[in-house]
Amino acid sequence: MTIKQLRIGNDNFCYILYDTSKQAAVIDPGYTENNATSFLLKHTLNLRFIIASHHHGDHITSIPNLKKYNPKAQIIASFDERKNLPFNVDILVSDHTKLKLGQITLHFIHTPGHTPGSICVKVNNSAIITGDTLFIDDCGRTDLPGGSLIEMYNTLQKKILPLSDELIVYPGHDYGPKPFDTLGNQKNTNKTLTVKSFDDFSKIE
Repeated sequence: MTIKQLRIGNDNFCYILYDTSKQAAVIDPGYTENNATSFLLKHTLNLRFIIASHHHGDHITSIPNLKKYNPKAQIIASFDERKNLPFNVDILVSDHTKLKLGQITLHFIHTPGHTPGSICVKVNNSAIITGDTLFIDDCGRTDLPGGSLIEMYNTLQKKILPLSDELIVYPGHDYGPKPFDTLGNQKNTNKTLTVKSFDDFSKIE
């Protein structure tokens, strides 16, 4: 299994997942599909899934074009996010939905906070692609429409912290000191994961 992290624009990350079957998924292609399309063509990959972690334009604007060039690919988003998306969704997922991509298992986790329908994608038992839920050494902002500080706190406490320390965290933006990290290390160093109460969480700057 390969997870390719592509930098899109100033600091967005797009991800391409694939294995020896050449079946691929693209997560959050960003404002332009060119980077993802070039990589797919170079490696002769068959795009099966296009996944939106949430509805913000810097993550999903190019999805219709990517679908146009790969009409058999299926667009995936959460039930709670579909009303905010400017295109049709082929597969709606909810908490704990699982899909197969060749030999890869995609496990979807509903992680509200940044937006009501944000999702993270656990890839096999080795990685988690977190969109704007969890960054390296921080978490996503909650002051945009649909954001919720209490939901973000609950997501981090109940959905993220219980996951395996061995998972590699791949965030939606390059905001931290490194582009990815182990979740175990983040549990020890990320201020949004080390807090002991919602009151402390609410005071983080």
